[in-house]
Amino acid sequence: MDDFADFVREALPGLLRYGHMLTGNPHDAADLVQTVLERIGARWQTIARKSGDPVAYARKAMVNAHVSRWRRSRRESLLAELPDAPAAAHDDPFENEPLWDALRGLPPRQRAVLVLRYYEELSETEIAAALGVSRGTVKSQTSKAMAHLRSRLGTSVGGGA
Repeated sequence: MDDFADFVREALPGLLRYGHMLTGNPHDAADLVQTVLERIGARWQTIARKSGDPVAYARKAMVNAHVSRWRRSRRESLLAELPDAPAAAHDDPFENEPLWDALRGLPPRQRAVLVLRYYEELSETEIAAALGVSRGTVKSQTSKAMAHLRSRLGTSVGGGA
């Protein structure tokens, strides 16, 4: 288990940043990372032996867990009664940032591709390997995501990248 502890110690800051970019806030990111690390920790010996890059494995697991959580949360939940008082406002420093709002509007896979490409600076091949998709899928998801961002933010987004 020492190997897993070393892995967590080294990879945790990057996984938390990646989770924040996927989820849009640090609290959900911490929950996502914790969930994935629990799953990985339970099977660490197998993952370490079979996976060439445990960080890439963790990133892929984070994307899959985030997409699954996102799909579950999209279901409508009805209330029998309206609450007496509105929910307390949270202080999210990125709440009214146009880029964050636009990123939150992307489907999880497109957001994951953009995060890996522009935040983690991975190549298309590395992104494809991390997400378990083809390079063509990475290219198309990047193109769709950038088109969405351009339409929301203007034509200056990703001009030469």
